[in-house]
Amino acid sequence: MFTRIGPVEILLVLIVLLLLFGAKRIPEIARSLGKSLKEFRTGLKEVDDLNTEKKTDTSARIEKDTENNSGGKDE
Repeated sequence: MFTRIGPVEILLVLIVLLLLFGAKRIPEIARSLGKSLKEFRTGLKEVDDLNTEKKTDTSARIEKDTENNSGGKDE
């Protein structure tokens, strides 16, 4: 039933938005939505950087522990 959204449906949605919010309010909503999306992406990038940093620290610590343990066993 709802397989594709065509130009008529998009136009209908835009008209409904215009009637609900008014011409003055729509640009403000779009601007605030853009700012929110930018902050969300920045937050995701920070979390990803922290996870990458944790993985690097953990693998370096494991390598160091492995070197220390193997050195003591050989003697």
